[in-house]
Amino acid sequence: MSAAPIKVLVIDDEPPIRKLLRMGLTTQGYEILEAQNGKVALELMNEGPALIILDLGLPDIRGHELLRMIRGRNDSVPIVVLSSRGDEAGKVQALDLGADDYLTKPFGMDELLARMRAALRHQLQAHGERPVFRSGDLSVDLVRRIVKVGEREVKLSPKEYDLLRVLVQHAGKVLTHRFLLRELWDEMTDAQYLRVYVRQLRQKIETDPERPQFVLTETGIGYRLKAQD
Repeated sequence: MSAAPIKVLVIDDEPPIRKLLRMGLTTQGYEILEAQNGKVALELMNEGPALIILDLGLPDIRGHELLRMIRGRNDSVPIVVLSSRGDEAGKVQALDLGADDYLTKPFGMDELLARMRAALRHQLQAHGERPVFRSGDLSVDLVRRIVKVGEREVKLSPKEYDLLRVLVQHAGKVLTHRFLLRELWDEMTDAQYLRVYVRQLRQKIETDPERPQFVLTETGIGYRLKAQD
């Protein structure tokens, strides 16, 4: 017997976008549930989707409010948000409300599929933290607190390690400045502290800190640790 297809709930009021996603995702073996507004989306939550693609510009319920309602019902289902170009404040708010990732319209299907795989993988990892994380030459042993780039062991300060540990625990996911400040200090701390530690961490684990391969900047939003696909 083959495994049941993964259900994806697409919430978007634009028929062409829903058609694009339906055609693109069904060819990859996903089962698609479609909602043209928030009311239908909440009804379809009873179908138990494994992942949600949410457009923030809905006609009946504000996207952020719907996101809050979905998280009230299910705090773990991965949510990838679709937003308009340049709406950084909206993206940050969505991520702070519990979205796992975002894509800016127009987007490519390959990029969407990669973000979906990362979100689904992160959900699985959240139920059982892996003792050793690897991405390219970077390895982080979360049990023994050993960080290596290739065969070279990297010595980190306690705060640098804490920053890397949080990034590893959420590898592939965009973490907002506010989330990281709240995890590492308290969210009232100046974001400049975070930038200083990110710069120090990059100096130690990146081949070229000016063009990082592991700790990636999401401009105006936060940071993402590259996850191995």
